Amino acid sequence: MSEYKMFCYQCQETAGCSGCTSAGVCGKKPSTSGLQDVLIYSTKGLAWLLTVMRDGGESVKEELNRIVRDNLFTTITNANFDDEKIAERIRMTQRIKRELLDSVLLLKEAERKGNLCEAACWTAEEISHPGAGVLATEDEDLRSLRELLTYGLKGMAAYLNHAEALGERQESIDAFLERALAATLDDSKNGEELLGLVMEAGKYGVDAMALLDGANTKAYGNPEMTRVNLGVRSNPAILISGHDLKDLEMLLEQTEGTGVDVYTHSEMLPAHYYPAFKKYSHFAGNYGNAWWKQREEFEAFQGPVLLTTNCLVPPRESYRDRIYTTGAAGYPGCIHIPGGPGEKKDFSALIEHAKRCAPPKELETGEIIGGFAHNQVLSLADQIAEAVKTGAIREFVVMAGCDGRSRSREYYTEFAENLPEDSVILTAGCAKYRYNKLNLGEIGGIPRVLDAGQCNDSYSLALIALKLKEAFGLEDINELPITYNIAWYEQKAVIVLLALLYLGVKNIHLGPTLPAFLSPAAALILAEQFGLSLPEGI
Repeated sequence: MSEYKMFCYQCQETAGCSGCTSAGVCGKKPSTSGLQDVLIYSTKGLAWLLTVMRDGGESVKEELNRIVRDNLFTTITNANFDDEKIAERIRMTQRIKRELLDSVLLLKEAERKGNLCEAACWTAEEISHPGAGVLATEDEDLRSLRELLTYGLKGMAAYLNHAEALGERQESIDAFLERALAATLDDSKNGEELLGLVMEAGKYGVDAMALLDGANTKAYGNPEMTRVNLGVRSNPAILISGHDLKDLEMLLEQTEGTGVDVYTHSEMLPAHYYPAFKKYSHFAGNYGNAWWKQREEFEAFQGPVLLTTNCLVPPRESYRDRIYTTGAAGYPGCIHIPGGPGEKKDFSALIEHAKRCAPPKELETGEIIGGFAHNQVLSLADQIAEAVKTGAIREFVVMAGCDGRSRSREYYTEFAENLPEDSVILTAGCAKYRYNKLNLGEIGGIPRVLDAGQCNDSYSLALIALKLKEAFGLEDINELPITYNIAWYEQKAVIVLLALLYLGVKNIHLGPTLPAFLSPAAALILAEQFGLSLPEGI
């Protein structure tokens, strides 16, 4: 590690598909990367303490679970670039570990007996540690499995954060998350045991996405087939990006009657599919495309932009004063709106800023259609089954996941354009922006692109597949005429992949490149056991 300024390979765009070592392709500085490494190391130590407490019969306060989740979410790619905010989280986590070790008799005894890992016992106020960072694990294959597990847990934590914002939480998922996180520091765990935890993470990933799905539909109703406006109006406006629907709800409530419109960007597009949001006449439509185009699109929008989660591209100086962050998101020089998951937030400064701005410049016109989550698609089950039986639909292609900047991702547009006309695309996540505006037509009134929603709504695609399996009387989900061509970018896509593997889906093509954090041996294990498609030469 000494020859590198940093080392990070958790996202798909990592330099040379091997690791960012001088600066992050995402825009992350070495200082930020180092602080995130220390935050993860300290959080793993906290997770170890909480696991020891549970094993010993001690209860764990919800606020401690929240800290673990929020710490993980803060380190997801493109979420937080603010060194001071990350340092504050390190100091807080260190303080909590000190308090637990001082006050919980069980932990005092474990420390005395030497049953705690170094990260659990490390409680200094410093914000650096030589043992933090990916390369602290020297064995390449163990490192690979530890990172695969850690990244899956980061994605899980993000989904749990969104569910908590709507008042839904599940202690059993938090208990697993913390147990698995602690296990990445346990040198007694061999590769087979780590792989078992990776697959268990897939199981709890399904549970986490089900929890979030239930929270969303309970609060806002089941997504329904909806046509979303792509044009603009003449009012000043706020653009909201990210994934947090509770933030959107609060923003819509506070902007009602102010003369300020609200548009969605990137992964917030599926909010238009929920019935509860349709009552807001100033909820104007969707503006722009996937997260990576935000520099040009935020510039053209002219009004303030609210980033609610990750997928933040370092903003240009020309519009930085219009960027507001909240939740896990953060960037130096941008105004951060405080408030934890589910807490009431004050967007008044954002709204007053919008009133001083010109309306957004028009990027495009027309509409796109979406809202095909599991409830909506299952209401069409008879129609779909009949289309399959008659041969009108011969294949479903799951093209879910993340979009990204690399030119190789044009492949997904070309793939969609060249699919036979009797095939239907099932999608979720921002990867859909590669093909959701293509004129691919319909089959018997069924659109050839069925958008289920955000990346977490990949759960819907799995439910749809399981219901189709039942409808056709099949024994195995893999007997269905479904092909899986998944695009990944960051850690939420990792937990989606693990969830699909847990559900028994085989022969998934994962692209556009294989994760750099998968060693050849780890990749071959996934290929042999689950048929994961690998590039040539692996």
